Amino acid sequence: MSPFLVGAIILGYFLLLIAISWITTKNSAGNDFYTASRQSKWYLVAFGMIGASLSGVTFISVPGEVANSNFYYFQVVLGYLVGYLVIAQVLLPLYYRLNLVSIYTYLEERFGFWSYKSGAFFFLFSRVIQASFRLFLVAGVLQIAFFDAFNLPFWVSVITTILLIWLYTFRGGIKTIVWTDTLQTTFMILAVIISIVVIKDELSLTWTELNANLFADSRTAIFNWEWASGRNFFKQFFSGAFIAIVMTGLDQDMMQKNLTCRNIGEAQKNIFWFCVILVIVNFMFLSLGVLLYQFAEAKAISLPARTDNVFPLLAVNEFSMIAAITFLLGITAAAYSSADSALTALTTSFCVDFLGFKPENYEKRKKLRMTVHLGFSILLFFVILIFHAINDQSVINAIFIAAGYTYGPLLGLFGFGILTKLKLKDKYVPWICFASPVLSYIINLNSEAWMGGYKFGFEILILNGALTFLGLFLIRRESS
Repeated sequence: MSPFLVGAIILGYFLLLIAISWITTKNSAGNDFYTASRQSKWYLVAFGMIGASLSGVTFISVPGEVANSNFYYFQVVLGYLVGYLVIAQVLLPLYYRLNLVSIYTYLEERFGFWSYKSGAFFFLFSRVIQASFRLFLVAGVLQIAFFDAFNLPFWVSVITTILLIWLYTFRGGIKTIVWTDTLQTTFMILAVIISIVVIKDELSLTWTELNANLFADSRTAIFNWEWASGRNFFKQFFSGAFIAIVMTGLDQDMMQKNLTCRNIGEAQKNIFWFCVILVIVNFMFLSLGVLLYQFAEAKAISLPARTDNVFPLLAVNEFSMIAAITFLLGITAAAYSSADSALTALTTSFCVDFLGFKPENYEKRKKLRMTVHLGFSILLFFVILIFHAINDQSVINAIFIAAGYTYGPLLGLFGFGILTKLKLKDKYVPWICFASPVLSYIINLNSEAWMGGYKFGFEILILNGALTFLGLFLIRRESS
């Protein structure tokens, strides 16, 4: 694909996002950046959250991974449904009752200052790493597809990537994100649908034949009952439930969107339909993965060893121009839909949780909020450059995985707050929150030797949260 065409597509895409930002921020009030005045339409939030939950990593990884793990990822998706039920019935009513802007302020009311700051810190740390990692991947795609043609260095690609996000989020914040996420989700789903249609036509199949070929393939096996496997059904199902709780229900980024709905009823309706769409979209991604391999086998196309490269390779080199353009828009949308809302959530959390912003002074402190927004943009820029300087995929993945461990303390803190009525010796909470991920990591490294060959999968999150819960119980404060 011509670099000029790539540049034109991406420029047009971002001009559209900036136009949406301009429209949504006309006559905006000071609190629109944080809560969109709680006037968002639930169906826009539900649809847009798909884009935010499916990052660029998911967009290219899930289809390729079916070669290694069949449809086993769908076991995690089924577990999500239980997690979202907990979010809708337990967490959302709590957040709406307390009228929260940052969900971590709950921890201050429940336990105290240090618990509150610990929860907010772990969110900030994890989100900076995750957002930087995802932007690092998309900056790499832009570098190959566009900037390399003009011999421009990687840092130009990175600063362009972040500047584009900053341009359409610095004024409208979450009010703009609700709308841009909807657009970006649309491009993601279109990319999958068009890719499936292209494969059907290239293989000269009817829809009935396509479905028959798909489900006759051994790679569509969903359930794994081998207990020792990290992809065992029970491990993945329950892990999926807890992943949904922490990465949506205890994540400022995702919950900030939910809290823009008009009332608790609409927020719960949003979660319900989000679940329905999420299951369908993930099934489509997995189905596309099998079809990509069937297409390559039928056409005798040599595929790369790295499964993450399968979808990009076929979409750009083997599909029609329309399909290649749609893929480019899809991967861009997938990366930016998670990164733009992360930048807004980071700004919100820092302003509310560490600078003490209150609803009554949002407008007065607008300049400081914009400075914080710019500051996080610069921070993401430097973290991405650090990833690039490391230039070791195994090290970068280790950093990304380590960031995922920070959700365990959030699970333990909120779980302890909701499930017990106990108070804590608040000053010791940060120590528990830092010790739990470290212990979890050590146990994970040695689980096969210590536990008769047992391998942890996603359920390491549950262990992390349980260790935090236990640690908090040990520092409980006796009732006076």
